[in-house]
Amino acid sequence: MTLHFACTLCGQCCHNLKLPLTVAEAAAWLQNGHQVQVLCEAVPWPGEPDPLDALAQHRRRRSFASHSGNLAVRVVVVLAASFDGACPHLRDDQRCGNYEHRPMVCRIYPAEIRPGLTLQPAHKACPPESWSSEQPIYIRNGQVADPDLRALIQRSRDSDAADVPVKERLCAALGLSAAGLGDEGWVIHSPDTAALLRELRRASAADAPAQPAGVWELWSNRRPTVDELGRCGAASAWVDPNARPPWEYRGLYPSSA
Repeated sequence: MTLHFACTLCGQCCHNLKLPLTVAEAAAWLQNGHQVQVLCEAVPWPGEPDPLDALAQHRRRRSFASHSGNLAVRVVVVLAASFDGACPHLRDDQRCGNYEHRPMVCRIYPAEIRPGLTLQPAHKACPPESWSSEQPIYIRNGQVADPDLRALIQRSRDSDAADVPVKERLCAALGLSAAGLGDEGWVIHSPDTAALLRELRRASAADAPAQPAGVWELWSNRRPTVDELGRCGAASAWVDPNARPPWEYRGLYPSSA
């Protein structure tokens, strides 16, 4: 597969986002007075995956081991810059006002970070003219053409793995124990900005002690999923659309009772 691409400065990818950040980027974002949310999902983990399963190994690297009831799980935590409307750094001319210090994920977009995913222009915010054959080659034979971008994608994956212990300590310090079921949805926590920055700094300290995050409760907006998790021994609960939990649930599927 060959794809052509170049940014046209449309600004569409800079609006209404939950933008994944590294721990260092999240601290800087909070320091500047912007909101960071904590997105949590957990995946049942009865045993180790095939070493050749690139996607499963990627998920393992970016998660920490825990349990939900009697069910072994791995928990993925994402620190996300959250904003409605335009990014606070987006200028009127649709250029980035923080370009030299923009997050890694912004530098990588629209390339995919997860192994094995094929870049689909229809799933991206970029307009059709971005993908015109007149633009430079972006994907060649199914691989990102630019070696510097390929290196940046690997750096992003490595940073994600390196940040895992900090995220585990952070969740423990904040008392976060609710997660969505992987590939079905996320539980989105919105801690106070000052408290989040304080605990993130503590969790990032070189001498920070290990602090397991404890037992996790798995939430889903699909009743059959909750029932199946219960049969597997998990601590699970259904997201009642009429209830108001202290967090937001972002499901990938319609709610079903």
